Amino acid sequence: MKVVAFKRELQGTGASRRLRISGQTPGIIYGGVEAPVTIALDHNALYHALKKEAFHSSILDLEIDGAVQKVLLRDFQMHAYKQLVLHADFQRVDANKPVHVKVALHFENAEVSPAVKLHGATISHVANEIEISCLPADLPEFVVVDLTNVDVGHSVHASDLKLPKGVTIVAHGSDATIATASVPAGHVAAEAAAAEEAKK
Repeated sequence: MKVVAFKRELQGTGASRRLRISGQTPGIIYGGVEAPVTIALDHNALYHALKKEAFHSSILDLEIDGAVQKVLLRDFQMHAYKQLVLHADFQRVDANKPVHVKVALHFENAEVSPAVKLHGATISHVANEIEISCLPADLPEFVVVDLTNVDVGHSVHASDLKLPKGVTIVAHGSDATIATASVPAGHVAAEAAAAEEAKK
């Protein structure tokens, strides 16, 4: 994905405010051996790009004055109640060095799992993203959580995920729970009542 930016000479609160009034968003690029560079981006283009999941977990081609750098979106600030991006931070990436990134989880096959199909269970998504480490070239847009074999009372953990080649999970010392399957309380009571009726 490509992002076009412009070098920003003036800094400070007043300069940032004037930038926003003119339809631009202040930002910064940092990392690598080069010094940080303050930039300005077209607000509307950035605002719409932020709505795309891939923009948050892809290596981006950031163009400044015709030169392209490989970067990751690291942070952005939104206005408390206006549809306004206040600032964006990008980090340069080195093709030969692993990056740590949070990527979205895509849950698949819940409807065919024993938990849902046989027991009418609800599968709760405990996490919607996971932190991974990989080389920039191996960075996936998302990680799939296959729920095909999940049964009632079972959970899916980070260690159960099938990761693309070259990708590892940054665990922080625990095998995080990704999803759980449980039967709604009312459903259990109804099943028990039906069983009692069948005995009579």
